[in-house]
Amino acid sequence: MARITAGIGTSHVPAIGAAIDLGRTQDPDWKPIFDGYEWVKDWIKDNTPDVIILCYNDHASAMMLDIVPTFALGFAEEFEPADEGWGKRQVPTVYNHIELAGHIAEQLVIDEFDLTIMNDIDVDHGCTVPLSLVFGQPEEWPCKVIPLIVNVTQFPTPSANRCWQLGEAIRDAVRSFPQDLDVQIWGTGGMSHQLQGPRAGLINPEFDNAFLDRLGNEPDDLRTITRLEFLRESGSEGIELIMWLIMRAAMGYNVEELYRFYRVPASNTAVGHIVYKTPE
Repeated sequence: MARITAGIGTSHVPAIGAAIDLGRTQDPDWKPIFDGYEWVKDWIKDNTPDVIILCYNDHASAMMLDIVPTFALGFAEEFEPADEGWGKRQVPTVYNHIELAGHIAEQLVIDEFDLTIMNDIDVDHGCTVPLSLVFGQPEEWPCKVIPLIVNVTQFPTPSANRCWQLGEAIRDAVRSFPQDLDVQIWGTGGMSHQLQGPRAGLINPEFDNAFLDRLGNEPDDLRTITRLEFLRESGSEGIELIMWLIMRAAMGYNVEELYRFYRVPASNTAVGHIVYKTPE
């Protein structure tokens, strides 16, 4: 059967993608951030999965605010990088594992998640920046990727607990897929940041590091964080951390933390990164 063997949490800052694309990763302001991803780039060489389920949020690239599904699953054969206003990133096409995606979609509906199926989307920096941080700049991505898009841009957003329940349902769906597949799940976005308003530039390292501490061994505490608390403590865009809870729940309660990295700032946000594996 298929199995989830590892989970990765990471920020998906658009300026990180620009720094990679423009060859600025060794600039003094950027080098400490990219140095923090050298561990995972080395680790992934011996731990490349067959499929990644990548949880991210669309930034009005494939979905404008007239239609905003709470949870959406990419169901095309392939996904091109989106043009977010400054041209498409010169990164490889993302190829889907359509059989596993179909199985997950069916099982999630059975588990009473009203999932939106997206047959035609381009993937923006929320998807491509994490892939670049982990895999570098290959000619093609070394595995299939199933995009799972979560609404964190338009109220009402899903609760932390609902995202946890989604992760549990994804875990059950993957385990019931009969093909022998090594699957990873990635939760992206965050950490604390706010891009507009009187609190623009807000970063809360205390909240971020407490989140990382509890994510491994006390994740139930994070399920009770309300939307208001995310807004107050981590800024208007800190709500993206609910996607890390999907990743964490999909791995089950017992995990081994392999690596952690935290850096302030990257552009105008805090950058967080964590790697888990399931026990043998």
